[in-house]
Amino acid sequence: MNIERKAQLKQSFERSEIMKLYGAEANVISEGYFETIVAKQKFMLRPAGMFNGSTIAALVDVSSGYAAASSKESNSYFTTVELKINYLSPALGDKLIAKAQVIKNGKRLSVVRSDIFVIDKNKETIVATSLVTLMCLQNKSNETQID
Repeated sequence: MNIERKAQLKQSFERSEIMKLYGAEANVISEGYFETIVAKQKFMLRPAGMFNGSTIAALVDVSSGYAAASSKESNSYFTTVELKINYLSPALGDKLIAKAQVIKNGKRLSVVRSDIFVIDKNKETIVATSLVTLMCLQNKSNETQID
């Protein structure tokens, strides 16, 4: 992946209103891989103190889309076709990290595996795993569109 594409993906991520709300950071960006980190905020938690499943699902969806976009040309963007999550254990910790890896990069459809880890006292523990199918859409205008 070239430096320009990496910068384009990072800038697009930083424009995402939901990721702004979550205070999310694009941690690692490489071809076919995207990593997102969010720190715990009160609105993300269930009464018992664990991260809510909707927060995890949002991270899966966004990280998977950017992983798919990182493996295509710059005028491509994606929409989710199917998203399957297995919640493995309560997400109790200070941060969540989503690690999304493209496992099939087709012409129209891409499949991404996204694992979600909770970070508690500098220890990562997997709390969810997912499989996401995304459809590549071509931007008809000359504007750059990833998000």
